[in-house]
Amino acid sequence: MNWKQFIYRYKHIFVALYFPVYMVWFVWLEARVDVPFTYIHCAIDDYIPFCEYFIIPYLLWFVYVFATLALLFFDLKHLENYYQTIATLIIGMTASLLIYTLFPNAQNMRPTQFTHDNIFTQVISMLYATDTDTNVLPSIHVFNSLAIHAGLCRYATIHKQKIWRNGSFVLCLLICMSTLFLKQHSFLDVAAAIVLFMIVSWITNILFRKRTTK
Repeated sequence: MNWKQFIYRYKHIFVALYFPVYMVWFVWLEARVDVPFTYIHCAIDDYIPFCEYFIIPYLLWFVYVFATLALLFFDLKHLENYYQTIATLIIGMTASLLIYTLFPNAQNMRPTQFTHDNIFTQVISMLYATDTDTNVLPSIHVFNSLAIHAGLCRYATIHKQKIWRNGSFVLCLLICMSTLFLKQHSFLDVAAAIVLFMIVSWITNILFRKRTTK
């Protein structure tokens, strides 16, 4: 297969052109220091302990997202699911960036020192050094996990493979929990991401239901 045949067969790859735009916008937001930030916190956060072991599911998020998108990308007979998942991600991520732009927010719940010195806390230190504690509400980490889980659930229904749904649910739940136990996000950030996902999912379900009934 030459490159022209590849492009023709997998022309749906062009929706990925959104992600460089997203990254430029997000990096600009991360670099902002001259705006007044609203710090996000609620009482529930004080009852959630720090647990370094949650760095494992937190980092598995990257595998979860990209592996699922690859799975849906190559499922050529059911590309509607791929497009719906991508549409959900794009709408939700864009909405999140707009919120960050218009409502600069941050959190200051990260521990200043760790009780244990191990490989997990060392990785978390690197995470804290590279990922600022700004632009937290809603949590894109949580939103994307929910969008990916929804895509995998549709895949499981189409292919009648319940194991995909069950495994995805467990991993999605652990990833969402990891944002809290690593003190990357407030409970409010997670709640906002869930609400945003419900709204965006409702929109994309309507849009793609109309497409499939035409």
